Amino acid sequence: MPTYNEAANLPRVAELVMSLPLQGLHLKIVDDSSPDGTGRLAEDLVATYNSGGQRRMSVLHRAGKDGLGRAYAAGMSAALDEGAEFVVQMDADGSHPASVIPQMLGTALSTGAGFVVGSRYVDGGSLDEEWGKHRRVLSRFANRYARTLLDTRIRDLTAGFNLWRARTLEDIGLATLNSAGYSFQVELKFLAVRRGHNGVEIPIRFEERTEGVSKMDMSTQIESALTPLRLRMRNRRP
Repeated sequence: MPTYNEAANLPRVAELVMSLPLQGLHLKIVDDSSPDGTGRLAEDLVATYNSGGQRRMSVLHRAGKDGLGRAYAAGMSAALDEGAEFVVQMDADGSHPASVIPQMLGTALSTGAGFVVGSRYVDGGSLDEEWGKHRRVLSRFANRYARTLLDTRIRDLTAGFNLWRARTLEDIGLATLNSAGYSFQVELKFLAVRRGHNGVEIPIRFEERTEGVSKMDMSTQIESALTPLRLRMRNRRP
């Protein structure tokens, strides 16, 4: 769970995750040196949830804001190094429903899927009504654009709520990814499919963030537009 200035959201989201009835669950916060004190707050939460000698939560502190994709890659790599069999990536702003995580795990176990996507764009998926028309159109266009260029059946390529098998991430090689921002989501799914790992989408309701503002700026939007083109050029089929 990457964080940057999410002090207003983190305690509630962490509580939702940590209350899930999943044996072996560990929450890793990846904080990019948030100036609002998110990192310090995360350490306080670690002290609370790790009481009694259990290691259920940890924090990975990074030197500065270096992009959402690199934060995800750092946290996921650390999880693999610590022996995780499955890795869930989700945002700290409350937009992803933590209650769906057991269903994601169950889907992976029952289908053998290499990854499971919490999808807004399969039957049953939805967006919060507070999303304006412009954001809805932009999101749908971005997914259709990436799907068309990359010739994939995954309907929500840009989804940030995903469960991964360890072997899927190991086959991809997180250190080889080029995307620094939100397009990390597209690159990771595309390379997983290209390496033979099947993905399954399950519907979720994507909520508007509870507090704070989105971190997406013009540079990340430009990267998101260029990444599918770059991936298509570098991965042309013979």
